[in-house]
Amino acid sequence: MPELALPPEAQSLADAVVKAVRHGVAAGELVPDVTYSVYQLADLLGISRSPVREGLLRLEEAGLIEIRRNRGFRVLPPQAHDIEEIIGIRLALEPPAARLAATLGTADQHALIGATLAAMAAAAARDDENSFWPADRSLHDLLLRTSGRPRTAAIIERLRTTTALLGPPTTASGRTLAQIHAEHEPIVTAVLARNGAAAEAAMRTHLEATAHLLVTNL
Repeated sequence: MPELALPPEAQSLADAVVKAVRHGVAAGELVPDVTYSVYQLADLLGISRSPVREGLLRLEEAGLIEIRRNRGFRVLPPQAHDIEEIIGIRLALEPPAARLAATLGTADQHALIGATLAAMAAAAARDDENSFWPADRSLHDLLLRTSGRPRTAAIIERLRTTTALLGPPTTASGRTLAQIHAEHEPIVTAVLARNGAAAEAAMRTHLEATAHLLVTNL
């Protein structure tokens, strides 16, 4: 019987299920080739089956599990090509958006982008991952929305959520928060200087480095 716990910090029960299963996979409590029932998982976590099903549907969409009708679910080992596909989509969308954010952004939008990078720096200095990662996601989102691409921003947000479910963050390979902040610095510097070509190149460099580490960590 796997040992799972419901994380108290989740925003909803479905989110808690997602985190509990993800932690269970990472800890080796939930393993491939074993079918687990929804009833079993609900009992282990002490909640009803509805949020369990909702959480499992999210995990299936991410590719972390396979739901077997009338039987339960099984864990699917993350594959390198899953990460490569996601980063490939991000590489097609985010570098050109960084260029547009540099050339089209207003002074107020650029100021907010600069402030968000500063928030990342402050969180990195404290080694505060709980503050760093939301600021990281916010920066990417701001760049996309400043480029005038809100639909692209929504797509990237979903892809980043999927990536987080598929494997550990790049800090698991020894990459520090300060190093991650440093990769974002040339992007923002170029955007604030309205240098579109440099912003696009810096975003591409950052995403390619991230892809390499994510695949290495699987």
